[in-house]
Amino acid sequence: MCICVNCEYVDRCTTYHAVEEQHQQPHLSDRPVFEAMNPSINVNIRTPDHSSEVEMEWDVVGCDSFQADMGKWSRLRPGELVPT
Repeated sequence: MCICVNCEYVDRCTTYHAVEEQHQQPHLSDRPVFEAMNPSINVNIRTPDHSSEVEMEWDVVGCDSFQADMGKWSRLRPGELVPT
């Protein structure tokens, strides 16, 4: 799971914006201005059974800028499922 969903900076972070782009998800911000320090991103690549398609899952798993704010993403998108 991406640690960004519980980070104070999720709604203005350029790294999270890039992850949203990779997942083709609506952006929390159209113009993020916060540059995360040393983010670590895991990219999991898989092919569903009996398919020639490739799926990629991008998750930020570490970041020197991370500041815990539990539930920040959920407060910004009430009623929506938290990305996993």
